[in-house]
Amino acid sequence: MSAGAAWDRARLCESPWFASVRHLLDRLPGTRFPSLDDLNALAREQDVRSGGGAPLLFVPPGAHGKDFDNHYEVRIFRAGAVQTRAGSSHDLFNALAWLAFPRTKATLNRLHHDELARRWGEPTRGTPRDVLTLFDEGGIVVACAAPALARLLAEFRWQELFWSRRDEAIAAMRFFAFGHAILETALAPYKGVTAKALVIEVARETLALPGTALIEHLDGRAAEHFAQPGALASTRTLQPLPVLGIPGWTPENDDPAYYGDAQVFRAGRRR
Repeated sequence: MSAGAAWDRARLCESPWFASVRHLLDRLPGTRFPSLDDLNALAREQDVRSGGGAPLLFVPPGAHGKDFDNHYEVRIFRAGAVQTRAGSSHDLFNALAWLAFPRTKATLNRLHHDELARRWGEPTRGTPRDVLTLFDEGGIVVACAAPALARLLAEFRWQELFWSRRDEAIAAMRFFAFGHAILETALAPYKGVTAKALVIEVARETLALPGTALIEHLDGRAAEHFAQPGALASTRTLQPLPVLGIPGWTPENDDPAYYGDAQVFRAGRRR
């Protein structure tokens, strides 16, 4: 759904890719693309705040300046102004990520702002901002109640995780798309889509929480993770995850041969 494309809310709500924002989609118009007014009403209701504590407001894009004060993240931090293009699915999904994971998004915004202030004028972005951008665009939050399965994910043992121990993975893991680019990719998915996963170990009873309560819990945990010293030290702190390998995310992975594609389900680092 780019600008002017048809809006199909029902199709999005049926897809596991949108489980993290389904409760928000249910509150958006069913027959037209959501407007800034629609999104701002939800932001006000939830009292969503930027990393600097300003009330969040989705606004039309303005002039882009090269000075610090006009940087996208700085505007959000200071004034809560999230520049959002009308009819843009990419920007819509960014707005929905703010509404679904307000604490995590605020933490990322604060860290972006602080890194920009610290390194303004330097020729390179630096590793911390690379980590923040990777997760903000392509992140997925994985709630896992079985440490052994988390290790399989970290060790790229896809066949064992998603096929040999498939029932265990279905019972003990939940996957919630965070990054707005990952959500946008769901509109036209392909086998090689790979997200950057933040794996959060949880108790079994936590997985039994109602959907919105579980997402709220994970939002707090993810925010705490990124606020920790060392969280931004390396892009390797986030785990690559071929998202169409997740059980239930495509009918094609009901066949064990699906995981034999070494170009997608690659061997990787071992720990």
